[in-house]
Amino acid sequence: MKAHLRYYTKNKIHNRYVMEVSIYEIERSPNYPDGIKYGLICKDLKTGEYVLLDNHHPKGPHVHINDREFPYEYVNDDRLIVDFETLVLKELGVKL
Repeated sequence: MKAHLRYYTKNKIHNRYVMEVSIYEIERSPNYPDGIKYGLICKDLKTGEYVLLDNHHPKGPHVHINDREFPYEYVNDDRLIVDFETLVLKELGVKL
């Protein structure tokens, strides 16, 4: 499976949070019907709390907020990033 990097960034915010976003275009398959593989995480280094969106097989698109997990509907890259930023602000209180 050949992957093409569409977007990547990694930053430390307020010397307390680490945020990393990677989005790859991959070959469409039953495991990745959108042809996208992604992982977006923001972690509070002080408390260990985090927000994570990913779509690994076999779970497909989903969100982790600390010990909670729920499905996510991927629409496109822009929406994915906006949804991630919204969740990070709501759950961790930090604006990306």
